[in-house]
Amino acid sequence: MTDMTVGFLFIVILLLAFFASQYKPSEVVPLPKYEKVLAERDALAEELKGLEQRVAQILKERDAAIAARERADKEIVELKSRIAQLEAELERLRKPNPLEAYINNSMEARRRILQQLSDRIALDFPGIQLMLSEESLRFQGEGLFKRGESTLLPDRLRLVQVLANRLHEILPCYTLGGDARFDANCNSGFALIEAVQIEGHTDSDGDDMANLVLSTNRATTTFRAMTTHQESLLNFLNFQRQPVLSVAGYGRMRPIASNDTVEDKATNRRIDLRIIMYVPHDTDEIDKVRDALLIGSRMSSP
Repeated sequence: MTDMTVGFLFIVILLLAFFASQYKPSEVVPLPKYEKVLAERDALAEELKGLEQRVAQILKERDAAIAARERADKEIVELKSRIAQLEAELERLRKPNPLEAYINNSMEARRRILQQLSDRIALDFPGIQLMLSEESLRFQGEGLFKRGESTLLPDRLRLVQVLANRLHEILPCYTLGGDARFDANCNSGFALIEAVQIEGHTDSDGDDMANLVLSTNRATTTFRAMTTHQESLLNFLNFQRQPVLSVAGYGRMRPIASNDTVEDKATNRRIDLRIIMYVPHDTDEIDKVRDALLIGSRMSSP
């Protein structure tokens, strides 16, 4: 037992001697320095941890920014599409609606026709007093008839006959029928007359029914004088193939003055030559009107 103990101690001694021979004082780190390095390591590890967290946050923000950019790009595409749609709509709105443009042209054609009639009659009868409205040419009633009568004054019969002549010159370009003569030079917008209405009007004096009869009789007398002088006026037709020339009596119902003074009553006693233009129901009917005018023109050509 003692020998074994001695042997074990001997081995321990040899190991101590070996380790002692390997010891190098230069490789031993002082404790304070070790602790300092350890503290720096821990600090750097903590900083690394913070940086890793910051990188993760940046990556998260980057992903959010990419998603926001993708949403923004999508919104930009949608907005560009909407802008394109609105620009197309604006372009469409800038272009005149065909039906609206046709109606406006017809109203302008009517104004031109009435002005032509007024100017030509004024040349033939320099002293005549004519009144132009948006839709009609007005003749003072006492300039054509005696008060309360429906027979044309002898010196005014010629005026009505000249009116018939002037209408006969103008109507062919704006009507259908055998005597129509459409020409784009005088009617480039293909305006079509629906009716040329001879309207009788009175002042407010007297019985309403009597005034209604009187105004109708005056309109009929004017109509008869015009068509007797120019029978072919009845050949000018509208889109429904009806004569455009017609009559109406309104008595006191459509005054243009107050009827409070002698002058106003004289203004209300009148004959109006009202021109009513045809208004198509839709754009397709515009083409039908155009075709009717062109076909009528070819059929009436010699």
